[in-house]
Amino acid sequence: MANIFTNDNFQEDVIEASKEKPVLVDFFADWCGPCQVMAPVIDELSETMGDKASVGKLNVDQAQEIAGKYGVMSIPTVKIFRNGEVVDETVGAQSADNLKALLEKHI
Repeated sequence: MANIFTNDNFQEDVIEASKEKPVLVDFFADWCGPCQVMAPVIDELSETMGDKASVGKLNVDQAQEIAGKYGVMSIPTVKIFRNGEVVDETVGAQSADNLKALLEKHI
């Protein structure tokens, strides 16, 4: 199961954690159809990556300030964080294989 990132844990669970290993953040909303399609893909990726990377979701409706800070204009948007910075990203629904390949570049 993927992690749930929030305003309260983003600094620690994404920014700080990305100094140890890559962190994939799926910026989503409950009302977004393509986001719902990606939900099981994100959960599967979380299981597949195990301890090599952290994988989670951030609800943009509940964390608008964070979404704005990182320039999220469309959802789903996936961003990879490493050493506290965004190092890669993709917009739109993606397959598990595409996301895994994107994430593995930063392990």
